[in-house]
Amino acid sequence: MAKIEINNLTKVFGKSGEQIVAVRDLDLTIPDGDFLVLVGPSGCGKSTTLRCIAGLETVIDGTITIGDQDITDAKPKSRSIAMVFQNYALYPHMTAQENMSFGLKMTTDLSGDEISRRVQDAAAMLGIEELLGKKPGSLSGGQQQRVALGRAIVREPEAFLMDEPLSNLDAKLRTQMRTELQDLQQKLGISTIYVTHDQTEAMTMGDKIAILNHGKLQQLGTPLECYYQPQNQFVAGFIGSPSMNFFDVTYSNSDGQPTLKHDGFQYSLSNELAEKLSDVNQPLILGIRPESIEMTDNTDKNAFQVEVSVVEPLGERTLVYFDIDDETYIASLTTDILVNPGDTLNIVFPGENLHVFESDTGKSIHNSEPPSEGKPLVGSPS
Repeated sequence: MAKIEINNLTKVFGKSGEQIVAVRDLDLTIPDGDFLVLVGPSGCGKSTTLRCIAGLETVIDGTITIGDQDITDAKPKSRSIAMVFQNYALYPHMTAQENMSFGLKMTTDLSGDEISRRVQDAAAMLGIEELLGKKPGSLSGGQQQRVALGRAIVREPEAFLMDEPLSNLDAKLRTQMRTELQDLQQKLGISTIYVTHDQTEAMTMGDKIAILNHGKLQQLGTPLECYYQPQNQFVAGFIGSPSMNFFDVTYSNSDGQPTLKHDGFQYSLSNELAEKLSDVNQPLILGIRPESIEMTDNTDKNAFQVEVSVVEPLGERTLVYFDIDDETYIASLTTDILVNPGDTLNIVFPGENLHVFESDTGKSIHNSEPPSEGKPLVGSPS
């Protein structure tokens, strides 16, 4: 077990003139025993970062340290890490027990008895003792994933690297395995870096999440920090499902009432928010999460009417789609509100749940209030 430090990591693919920067000046620190999730869209650099840590890609610039050891240029077998892949990477002609023990036999001087003990202990931890004599072809996806995890556990590494290990499982099993992975990591206390494109996995699994886009770190923080206080519009739109609604607005105070103006509505601002925006001389982006939109009556000064186009009942919540100025937006309402396509609703954006971003840079100017008071939320990229 050890702390993992990544400093100014850069990885470039291609020849001069045709280069693609996959990771750019990435700084991350994963404390001993922490679970960090790298998340972002396809091509953002998350898997490349993991492969650099594993030694499967050559680092162009920067350093990678595990504990007190600089492993930037070390061979993969010399790094005290264990990796779990998306496709499990099990040898089809070997039994589960042979797959789990093969790496130890090839890379260590451990005795046969010690290797057998480690395999049996890992199998008991994962509940797969009865599968040790079976080959991968006779196992389900979830069982194969547990064997792959067992192969990593027996190495007793200082760090786990997991590259979208649940993406091949069906939805129900994926949810189950998320819980099992969290429980396993907490029991072992091993520093873990987990890569996924699924923001739900990121929100539910990580002690912290690092959100990447185009090879750059956008924000590092706890899941709730990134949800309530995104550093920019990209993070705000990526974290949360359904995605945050965004409206192009301009700030106005011509009539003495500070207002955000959109082609489809006007929003009267509180004095606190108006003070933040009074010196901003550019168009703005107003953000509101679907689950923050509320039904209201005409007595609210910021209420306005929308016509429902599509309704998607999900059980606990109902997704309601509506158009404003030829753009489609989403509200997530509780199911005690019955809504049908064609209905007209009075909605309002609660002031405490508003987000405001600079239009040209996407940088956050104002964020929603976190659910409880406490120390300031932090997590800006360096």
